[in-house]
Amino acid sequence: MTIKEIKELLNNGVSEEEFAALKNDPRSGVQKLLTTYKRKQELLLKKKEQFLSRFQYERRFWKNSQLVAGVDEVGRGPLAGPVVTAAVIIDENFDLIDVNDSKKLSPKRRLELYPKILEKAVSVGIGIKNAQVIDEINIYEADRLAMAEAVKNLDRKPDALLVDAMDVPIAIPQIKLIKGDAKSNSIAAASIVAKVFRDKLMDDYDALYPQYKFSKNAGYGTKDHLDALNKFGPTPIHRKSFEPIKSMLN
Repeated sequence: MTIKEIKELLNNGVSEEEFAALKNDPRSGVQKLLTTYKRKQELLLKKKEQFLSRFQYERRFWKNSQLVAGVDEVGRGPLAGPVVTAAVIIDENFDLIDVNDSKKLSPKRRLELYPKILEKAVSVGIGIKNAQVIDEINIYEADRLAMAEAVKNLDRKPDALLVDAMDVPIAIPQIKLIKGDAKSNSIAAASIVAKVFRDKLMDDYDALYPQYKFSKNAGYGTKDHLDALNKFGPTPIHRKSFEPIKSMLN
């Protein structure tokens, strides 16, 4: 086979016997391909092992045929826009090994995973609390209420919740995990869903208020955003209890 043909063969995956046979090929180009292939396989195996290890909390409930939902949020820190939460129930058949803490994934990868999560999940619920609610009851309490809303919007009631460092005001047993999106695939899936959903909302707000560049900053206090605030003042989606907006209005 030509080196190009061998490269295509490796891209499609080879058996141990085929790999062993290729190792006898004296061409340096083939040996470089094999080295790269082996490294990729080792990284893939490590990723699969890490993915399987992130089911440790879910398995406690699955072994008793119980449903458990992962819950996470995005948008606590921005100056504008809502806080968005997601609750996601997955089962033993969930096999999206690239699902991980949304902050570790590129925007492109999150967008690719979003519809796949919706397809593979047993149930997905979204919760949203806008700037007015945040100003009225504070961001922490708004976040908690949004999480409860996400759980209530599931079309299957979970027996328990896995929550990223929060407690949800709902009468369902909960396990609070610090940095839970790196420890639980359910929470990681929820973090991706919430992030993509909120980013789309901020893209829509960008069309309404283009001077603030919400599609680029997602409502966070970047220089462009702060410059626009100083020039144009706050919009209805800005959080008036957050600085520097609070001082602008006094």
